[in-house]
Amino acid sequence: MEVKSFVPGTLRFWRSQSHTHAIALNIAINTQDIGGGKTAKTTTTTVMRDFDLQEELQSIQDLENYNIDNEHDLSSMDMRTVSALLEEAVAAVAESPDAIMEPHIFDIYRSFLKHADVLPGGLIVKLVDAISSGFAAEVDSTLHDVDHEDQQTYMAHKTPLEMYAFLLNWFVGAAERAKAAGDEEGPPVAAPTRGRRGRGGKAGAGRTAARKEKAEWSWVDQIPPVLNLLSRVLRLKTNKVWTTTGERDTFIKCITRPAYHITENEQYMKSQPIKLGAYKVICLAVKHHGHAMAAQISIMQSLQYYEHLSEPMAECLTVLAKEFDHAQLGDEVLREIARKSFNAQDSKGPKAFSKFLVRYAELSPRSVLKQISLLLTHLDSESYPMRIAIVEVLGSLIRELAQSADLTTDPQQTQKQLTGLYDLLLERTLDLNSYVRNKVFQVLARLCDLPVKFPKQRLEMTRKAVNALEDKSSGVRKYAVALLVRLTVTHPYGLMHGGLLGLSEWEKRYEEVVKELQKVEGVAGKAVETEEGQDESETEDEDGDKEDEEDDDDEEEGEGESQDEEGGRRRAKPKKRSRKKQASSDDEMDVDGEADKDEDEDVEMEDGENTPRPKKTKKKKTKSRKSQIDMAALTNEQAAIAALESNQMLHLKLRKKYYAEGLNFIRQIEGAIEIIGQLLGSTSKAEVLEAMEFFRVIHEYQFDNAQEGLKKMLHLIWSKDNSSMSEDGKELKGVRSRLLECYRSLYFEALPNMEPKQQVNRIAKNMIELTYEATLAELTSLEEMMRYMMDDGQIHGDVIVKLWQVYSSDRPLPRSQRRGAIIILGMLALARRSVVTDRVDTLLKIGLGPLGKADLILAKYTCVALQRLNGSAKKIKGSLLDKNVRFEMESPIFRKLQEAIEHPCRSREWFGMAEQAINTVYALGEHPDELSSAIIKNLTRRAFSPRQRPEPAAEQKNEDEMEDDAPEEREGITVSQASGGGSASGSVSSGKVKDAGEAFDLSQLLFVVGHVAIKQIVYLELVEREWKRQKHEKEAADKLAAGKDNAAKAKDGDELEQVAGNAEDEIGDRIAHVREIELLYGEDSLLNTFGPMLVNICGSPHKFKNRTLRAAATLSFSKFLCVSGKFCDEHHRLLFKILETSKDPNIRSNIVIALGDVAVSFSSIVDENSNELYKGLSDGNLVVKKNTLMVLTHLILNGMVKVKGQLGEMAKCLEDDERRIADLAKMFFKELSTRDNAIYNNLPDVISHLSVGEHAVDEEVFQSTMKYIFAFIEKEKQAENIVEKLCQRFRLSEDPRQWRDIAFCLSLLPFKSDRSVKKLIEGLPFYRDKLHEETVYSRFQDILAKARSNKSQNKPDSELNEFENILEEHKRQGAEDQEFEKRVEGKKAAAKKRATRRTARKKVQVEEDSE
Repeated sequence: MEVKSFVPGTLRFWRSQSHTHAIALNIAINTQDIGGGKTAKTTTTTVMRDFDLQEELQSIQDLENYNIDNEHDLSSMDMRTVSALLEEAVAAVAESPDAIMEPHIFDIYRSFLKHADVLPGGLIVKLVDAISSGFAAEVDSTLHDVDHEDQQTYMAHKTPLEMYAFLLNWFVGAAERAKAAGDEEGPPVAAPTRGRRGRGGKAGAGRTAARKEKAEWSWVDQIPPVLNLLSRVLRLKTNKVWTTTGERDTFIKCITRPAYHITENEQYMKSQPIKLGAYKVICLAVKHHGHAMAAQISIMQSLQYYEHLSEPMAECLTVLAKEFDHAQLGDEVLREIARKSFNAQDSKGPKAFSKFLVRYAELSPRSVLKQISLLLTHLDSESYPMRIAIVEVLGSLIRELAQSADLTTDPQQTQKQLTGLYDLLLERTLDLNSYVRNKVFQVLARLCDLPVKFPKQRLEMTRKAVNALEDKSSGVRKYAVALLVRLTVTHPYGLMHGGLLGLSEWEKRYEEVVKELQKVEGVAGKAVETEEGQDESETEDEDGDKEDEEDDDDEEEGEGESQDEEGGRRRAKPKKRSRKKQASSDDEMDVDGEADKDEDEDVEMEDGENTPRPKKTKKKKTKSRKSQIDMAALTNEQAAIAALESNQMLHLKLRKKYYAEGLNFIRQIEGAIEIIGQLLGSTSKAEVLEAMEFFRVIHEYQFDNAQEGLKKMLHLIWSKDNSSMSEDGKELKGVRSRLLECYRSLYFEALPNMEPKQQVNRIAKNMIELTYEATLAELTSLEEMMRYMMDDGQIHGDVIVKLWQVYSSDRPLPRSQRRGAIIILGMLALARRSVVTDRVDTLLKIGLGPLGKADLILAKYTCVALQRLNGSAKKIKGSLLDKNVRFEMESPIFRKLQEAIEHPCRSREWFGMAEQAINTVYALGEHPDELSSAIIKNLTRRAFSPRQRPEPAAEQKNEDEMEDDAPEEREGITVSQASGGGSASGSVSSGKVKDAGEAFDLSQLLFVVGHVAIKQIVYLELVEREWKRQKHEKEAADKLAAGKDNAAKAKDGDELEQVAGNAEDEIGDRIAHVREIELLYGEDSLLNTFGPMLVNICGSPHKFKNRTLRAAATLSFSKFLCVSGKFCDEHHRLLFKILETSKDPNIRSNIVIALGDVAVSFSSIVDENSNELYKGLSDGNLVVKKNTLMVLTHLILNGMVKVKGQLGEMAKCLEDDERRIADLAKMFFKELSTRDNAIYNNLPDVISHLSVGEHAVDEEVFQSTMKYIFAFIEKEKQAENIVEKLCQRFRLSEDPRQWRDIAFCLSLLPFKSDRSVKKLIEGLPFYRDKLHEETVYSRFQDILAKARSNKSQNKPDSELNEFENILEEHKRQGAEDQEFEKRVEGKKAAAKKRATRRTARKKVQVEEDSE
């Protein structure tokens, strides 16, 4: 039955077709077999003697020279003859498997295999069926004879088994070759002649091809049956059939070789049946037939040469160990791998072996654990893939030891093993290769999910991860952040208080436990001293305590386990409570009152539940003794109290330790927040996404500083979303979409089990809280986020209604809450104008009414919201349409705005509010200049009209009097200073103060004048565009009316178009004239009056000493310079003078920013005086320096200012102590490098600037700066020219410092081409006399090493060797010259001394003679 089940249907069909031929063949055989088959046996014996399996296997390696006695050349035969020949052989074997021993039958099969490449698919299928069925029948017969017959009978099966094995082995090789040829050239079908059929030939050929395609054989489908057959063969008791080991091994090798051959194909190993069949063959051969040594060699070769077999071989060894109970082979393979050594250059071998080890450790960790001591030698391997493999193996072993308890091992021994493995793993965080460090953090992150927590190891993991956040590799930083996230999510500190990790809360708990413990320790000590009669019971209790303390570590780990089991799942999602710690109940929204109460009650309940109450249980234990004496009862009571306090002390100690470890962890995470905040600006997208996930998680766990990170995340809304792939092949989500997801989940998603009204209140409250203490940059980013979410329909209408309710509430609310509501509403209106269009009356009533006058910041943001009324239509380039909505000047909006600006006020916030009010006037008004004129006139009257008033009080006097600058004061006060005055200067009399009017009123006037001037320019552009639009509309109407007369008036039409073009130019010229002359110099212009006034105030700091006035005047003066080129040309020197002399950093900062605006309008003026601007980079004030750097970056990169050798000052900022300055400078040079040759052209000037003269920096700073800049020199041609220029510099320099700097710069160049090296060698005469300087010589040695490491084919090795000899020679010669010069100098000095002495002696002698 087994044979029939194996033989495919093709063979059964074949038998029915060749029945006649089979009978004839049987008659021929039977005539020889009369008399009991003696003749047949004689023939068989002859064949058996001639067949040598080992020899045949070797012979077929060279098929061309393989000799077959009765060979049939199938390539020269037609298909019918070939089919008939195969029929003969198949019929013979089908009748009797022993027929294979007949020479002509065996030769037919060998001929077919030798010429298999010319056989059609159908014949190949029949061939394999015949061989397989014959082999299966022979195996069954052998199995039967071995069990039931004598030795001579079953020994007779040896030769046919070998012959079938040989044929099957050969067939597998032939099938593989045929498949390979088929893959390249298509299946070998050699019957094209049958397609010639007249008219229907084409269709007939198509049908024939279709039938052949169906009959085409598939080797992949045949492989599983072949492997099953090989497995059946291996059920034989081969030691009985083959008596010698050599013959038996040859047969087993012949059987297993097809299995190994099949595994070498990667596609086959993706099929589960083929893979399992191959495993079974190998395992049976190893288990029952002594194939272990050969299998070990084959497995090692497979790992060496076939990378795809790494994991399958590990699976095979696992099957062998678990299903066949033979683990020895796996151990031997591991030992052999442990003995191997790999070098750093070898990549393929180590990769395959590392994959094998990783997979084997996953499937059979206990087997690897036995050999781990040997495998650990690869931790020091030069090849990093092997180190990565051992790291993963260590992770698998830790997981195995932690999860499955081995009953045969001592728990302490297991704990010791785990500690050792963790130590090895943590050591690898310092590996030299970043890929190894990556893998360590990945493995540690996976270990965080273990049910058993290891508190000590977790704290060490946290420390290592925090240290790795400053790693130079972005991948390491990314995985370190991911590890911190996993450590936080799976932390073991959630059993007692719900898992939240606020530092202040935990510190409070720790302090409470410490106090309680001190209190209990004091009471317990007194109780112990009171009575002597209870020594025994106390001693027992103390012994128990000691045991508990000794097992402290075990308690700690057990505590982690119990926490994970009982509380770990609760920790996965901590309770979301509001993190905002607000000073008073006024800071909370009314709507959240009930929810907050509930939360407080929950907290109280938790604390109540966790309070230890061990009193009752201990009393029960100590009630055993009963006595009628009162003293004994008292003694018992005291003993019970002592025992209770002792137990409570132990509990408190454990709690103290628990809190201490929790605090340690929290502090480490808090320490990492600042660094991870910097990673949000990384260029690596994957790193940014991990950092965002970190901040989302720690916010959920309520870390104290999590809010800072979320605010930094907000700026990522400006990043562009492009999908990209990570290192492990996963698609990364866009940064912006991930940011929106994070904020949505934290602030805007509805919470379960909450009423809809509460949901709306919560979301509105969260939105408002996002504006608290937000900087301008944060508000800008928040505005973009809100606009994006509003466009996407993610803000529900009920939330907007709630925000309006908060804004317009009649109840007294905190100022920040009402401000937050209008800020958010203004942001939402940017996307949808309807948010504010229906509520204009509310805006005017609240923001510009009494509440707005009392809170100017509220009024300011109300003005911003009003600006959204004009819509957010963006101007299309070249279009003359203005889609913005404008209102008549009689609208109550403008009346309210005027009242807000003119309302008497002394607050510092007035300037910000006035700026936005003027912006609103120009954004919404049809004729904003009319209202602006009225406001300026009213403010002028107020500032300069004398006021009749009573003698002011002391406080009012301070506001009205001039405030002087202290000479040494450097603190910045903005334009919007709190008050206009201070104490009057001693040099200014009270009379003069009265004559000057009120400084603050004048400051307000000048501020409005300046801002109106700058807004008027924008308004003029709109007027110009409107005039042009009207002209175009008129022209279009004229053309339409005159369309009928086009043919007759074509010439006139051309002239009209020319006139129209001239008219458009006239409009532009007219507007330019208004801006250039009429605004500031026109007789009817209101601003004409204020130009000279501003020049006078700014140019007379000794006279106008009020800081607010000077700041406002300088700002307005800067704006005037942007209006008119004539005014700018006349007065720009004054602005530069103020920049140079002003002691107020705020004024200097404003001037720097203003110069950037001036450069946009009149770039030549700023370009001529750019040296003055560069001085700001050396300013002592950080804000001034930062603004100068930003303005210069803008001007240089946009081509408004030409670099004239001052780039060195920008380069100095690369090493600034302030990180923000250094980062801005790096960004500038990075952008500059994208401009054509910008850095290359200015490099010589930068080197000179930083190395020589008054601007020179320290050598260390010079080197780090140059190292950064030279990284942008990538073109070979540029490098060659720089080599030549730097070599020539040696000739002109005499200072050793310059030699060292030039040599260092040379060493930074790549020297990738032989031309660079030749330029260096050609420049030898310029620097050979400098080589005696040790540092210079070492730099040239570095250059030589770099040039030699170059793998270019044209590398001038001989020239480099000669150059090295020349360098050494000149170094030696230079050293000798130096020595000689020193000796000469020494002799000169000695001669001079002697001459001096002689002169002195002569002088003395002369004096003596004269005497």
